[in-house]
Parts: sequence; structure tokens; C-alpha cells
Amino acid sequence: MTPVLPLSIFSSPRSLSDSGQADGRAVELTILMPCLNEAETIQSCVRKAMSFLAESGISGEVLVADNGSTDGSQKMAEQLGARVVSIADRGYGAALIGGIEAAAGRFVIMGDSDDSYDFTALGPFVAELRAGQELVMGNRFKGGIKPGAMPPLHRYLGNPLLSWIGRVFFSIPIGDFHCGLRGFSREAVRQLGLTNTGMEFASEMIVKSSLWGLKIVEVPTTLWPDGRSRPPHLRSWRDGWRHLRFLLLHSPRWLFLYPGLFFIAIGLLAIGSLWSGPVQLWPHVFIDIHSLVVGCFAIIIGSQLVMFSALARKYAMVEGFLPPAATFKRMLLDLTLERIVLCGILVFVIGLVGSLWAVYSWVVSGFGPITYHDIMRILVISLTAIVVAVQMVASAFLGSILEIRHVPRQPET
Repeated sequence: MTPVLPLSIFSSPRSLSDSGQADGRAVELTILMPCLNEAETIQSCVRKAMSFLAESGISGEVLVADNGSTDGSQKMAEQLGARVVSIADRGYGAALIGGIEAAAGRFVIMGDSDDSYDFTALGPFVAELRAGQELVMGNRFKGGIKPGAMPPLHRYLGNPLLSWIGRVFFSIPIGDFHCGLRGFSREAVRQLGLTNTGMEFASEMIVKSSLWGLKIVEVPTTLWPDGRSRPPHLRSWRDGWRHLRFLLLHSPRWLFLYPGLFFIAIGLLAIGSLWSGPVQLWPHVFIDIHSLVVGCFAIIIGSQLVMFSALARKYAMVEGFLPPAATFKRMLLDLTLERIVLCGILVFVIGLVGSLWAVYSWVVSGFGPITYHDIMRILVISLTAIVVAVQMVASAFLGSILEIRHVPRQPET
């Protein structure tokens, strides 16, 4: 049931002034619709949005962010009282970013202009926004997906999988990451610095809202079959990959750190088990030096991934697209360039000593065959230590380079 909303003054968006006033009263709500050749459905969407504003008594506007329509969508929307802004940069995200900038309302509710969302049922979104929530997500899986409204690939694989990855990576209690109907505080979202111009804008808004501590809540919403006769702009595999790529690039822990720690653990287990000789797994099955070599390679790979994680997190903090992490910041205070280099030198010396011992043993044996039991084991582990040490020192210097701030020189006049 749609909650009863306190009445305020509704006015046509045509009467908006430059200061965001409607008939002398501040605009509370902008209903924002991105549009690209939606002549078949834009009128229905605008009518429903206008009806909601009028019946609820909310001081608001309907804003259409047009992304270069050539079918007359702009004129159709304007004739029904919507305000239309032209967005030159192409893309779903670009249209919404431009629309958010142009919005006059304190709150914004965005929704696709394909008539798949009911703009007369926005009461729960407004109620949550008025209660202090800063991002209100619709959940189509809770509100209902009408027959034919969502392709099976999206309904049973794409949306559930990507939403699950988002929840795991960022600890966001959202069940439908890609619902196109959502409301938010305009000022709070503008401060996030959203930049993605494509479909992954939907994920960027949620992820950055969570990382920067915005208050997020979900409300059920219903998805209807869209009213267009042409295929949607969405491209399933391309846009799905772009969403996944965004989630990975904004989570160095899951992209680098956790896989790296896993490889290191496997490597240490192999070295600990095979240090002194072969291990019998079951009758007539043994693992020996070859598995030890695999374990050493796992440590090299894992160490590099862990260092990539630290470098990626530092770069993200320096550039500001991820907020400072308290734990990581404390670690950085302790792990200075000098300390990491000193640690790397220590590991290098240990590896060098082991390698020299292996060479000495080979010389003493008269340059004969290198036996697995003693020399080869020490040599493989020692060379691994040397490689890891070089990686540590190089990564430490690269991390320090990322901290250098450059102020461009002003041209001489």
C-alpha cells in the first residue's frame, strides 16, 4: 500500500525559476527520465509522473534528460508539461548525470522512460527519502516481475549473480543492484562524483553510496513489460561484463588480495610439507620436488597479487575514487618505503645465502648431478625468496611514486 504523503504545493515544471523555485515554493522532487528515441512510451511515463505529483500534492517537476532523440520524444514530453534538457554526451549514465545536474528538486527519483515502471506508485520512495534515507532502491524481485518483463537470462542469472557479487564485495544489503527505479538525495549523490557514462552507472551509484556511508534502503517495486516495439538499448553480455568489471576494479581486496593470500597459503603448505622430502598421499602416490616447485610459483604469484592490492588501494585513495580505509591507512603509516626496502633486502639476503650454499654444494660434489634431496630443494626455495624480495622493493618504490603530487606549471604570460 502506498503511504499517505503530507500535502504540499504542486506546480507545473514550466513555472520553474532559475533558483529551483516553483510558484514561490522550493521544488521537493524531480522525477527524472533518461530518454533516447522513446516516442512510443514517453507520453505514458510523463502522464503517470504528472499524475503522481498532482495527486500526492508534492511540489515537483518531471525532467526528461534527452540523449539525442530523433523521433520527436522531446516535443511529446514538453507538450505534457515536462522539462526537457539535452545531454550531448551519449550513454545511459551520461544522460542521468546530466539530468541530476539539471534537476531542481531536493530529491530525485529516476526511472526508465520505456513504461516498465509505474510512476504513479512512487509513494514509498518519497516516504523513505523524507525519513532521511539518501538512496532508496527499488527491488523488482520483491515487488514482482510481470510475465515477459525481464528476459530469463537477466532474471535467473545476470541480475542475481551480479547483485550477489556486489553484496559480497561491498557488504551492501541490496537484492536488486540493477533496478532502474531509484530515489536519492540529489546533493548527496552529486558529492559522490559519479563518472560512468554507460550502463554500469547503475552499479557505480550503489557502490559509491555504500563506500561513502550514505543511508541505503530498499522498497519493493513492480516491473512491467516495456511498451516499445523495438529491442532495448541494453546489451546483455557486453553490459553485464561492464558491470562486473566495475565491481572488480573498485574492490582491490577481491580482485587481488584474497586470491593472493590463497596462492601464498597453498605455496607455504607445499614448502612446509615437502621441505625435508617426498610426501605419500596414498599407497603408491607420492608428491616431491615438482610439487615443491609449483608451491614456490604459487608464492611468487600470490605475493605479486598482494602487492598489487596495496598499490591499487593506494592509487584509489590518492585519486579519491575510493574513500580512505582506516585499517589500510594504519598499515601505510607503519609500512614506509624504507621499512619495506629493508625487509626486502633481508629476504633477498636469505635467498642469496641459500643459493650460494646450493652452488657451493654443487662445486664440492665435483659439478656432478644436482640431487633433489638436498641441493635442489634449497635452491628452488632460495630463488623464490630472491624473486619475492625484488617484487617487494619494486612495489614499494612504485607505491611511493603514486604518492607524488604534481602541480602543473602555469604558462608564462
